[in-house]
Amino acid sequence: MWMIVGLGNPGTKYALTRHNVGFMAADLLLQSVGKPHESTDHKALVAKFKWEDESIIVVKPQAFMNRSGESVQPLMNFYKIPPANLIVVHDEVDLPFGTMKIQQNRGPGGHNGIKDISLQLGTNEYTRVRLGVGRPANPQQEIADFVLSQFSKEEFQQLPDFLNKACDAIEMLVFDGYAKTASQFNG
Repeated sequence: MWMIVGLGNPGTKYALTRHNVGFMAADLLLQSVGKPHESTDHKALVAKFKWEDESIIVVKPQAFMNRSGESVQPLMNFYKIPPANLIVVHDEVDLPFGTMKIQQNRGPGGHNGIKDISLQLGTNEYTRVRLGVGRPANPQQEIADFVLSQFSKEEFQQLPDFLNKACDAIEMLVFDGYAKTASQFNG
């Protein structure tokens, strides 16, 4: 069984912001497999489906980004999912918009959602799909304000292709493993 966690903030106010690109990828993944029913469990929206022979749980924590671990840790315990079968999809300001990096066993790098998940799990030995949202053009702009702002018109036009690429990476992680996926999608 695999758990795929898309990070974001709940509510329409945040729906189309850079910080919610993890939710967007999770939604597109669910849409691509027939939009299975989502239920609320452990402060998260949870959907379950079979992908070929693999059981998949897609999780969108609803306790706000900085407390994502409050959903992830209890769900992993409940479903007995090892950290090796956890994939967390999230925004990354240290990557240009439209690029991604697949990584394992890394520190949070300033991402509070990742920091909370690692703290709650007691490990960082899981896979992250870091989706580049870039940095603000104005260096005076606070990063928190930037990630809570919406994508530019140009970025919105490129977003569907970027999210499709993220879903391809998630699928490859599940079926082909980390090494092959990282070599294809990193860079």
